[in-house]
Amino acid sequence: MQLQFPQPTQIPTSVVETPQQTTTPGKIVPVTSHISHTLTSILYPLGRRVLIPFYFRRMEVTGTENIPKTGPVILAPTHRSRWDGLVMAFAAGKPVTGRDLRFMISENEMAGPQGWVLRRTGGFPVNTKHPGISSIRHSVEILRNGEALVMFPEGNIYRHGHLNPLKPGMARIALQVESLEPGSGLKIVPIGLNYDQPIPTWRSDIKVNIGKPLDVANYCTGSTKKSAQQLTQDLEMALTELERR
Repeated sequence: MQLQFPQPTQIPTSVVETPQQTTTPGKIVPVTSHISHTLTSILYPLGRRVLIPFYFRRMEVTGTENIPKTGPVILAPTHRSRWDGLVMAFAAGKPVTGRDLRFMISENEMAGPQGWVLRRTGGFPVNTKHPGISSIRHSVEILRNGEALVMFPEGNIYRHGHLNPLKPGMARIALQVESLEPGSGLKIVPIGLNYDQPIPTWRSDIKVNIGKPLDVANYCTGSTKKSAQQLTQDLEMALTELERR
């Protein structure tokens, strides 16, 4: 479909905070995700009218009906470019679903001007090699609050043309949320971000394929380890299929 972007709905600033974690004696590291209405009211029109149309020749999105309009949801896209966060915001965020998105983002992508923007539009950092307990707890709290969280299950950007093995953390977080909030209806939505070039350049094309959601409650039987493995395997199969379209 060709995206039509309505004007963003005005909402107050939204902040989710997680209890702070002490990493070293005397050092406290808070984890928060902040959504600035002032900034998003500028960025959504700018992105809709300038950035996306200027950089991409065409952006096609299929399957938006698969994104739940309410309740906790993890959006699980493949990760191919630093454009992915912006693409997700316009393909699956407020302009399409009416929902603000939170983003778990690797630490190296939170540096510089990009990081300044991400920290004010729902992003928070995670060490993908050694995830800190604060980032994990914050993700759980976001989902327990019934919000939408974007997590890149491959962990980092990969441009070798095929799906990289998924990290197990997403499944573990999802199962933890379901165990704490039985019947929450938590879903994981697989999303394939398909660029026409390994490294997107000016006037390249992108197709966003949004798959059918996985119901986390269906995986809450047996041991947590086996449940997480099965959920990760099913998500990997879904993403592989979406990348072929």
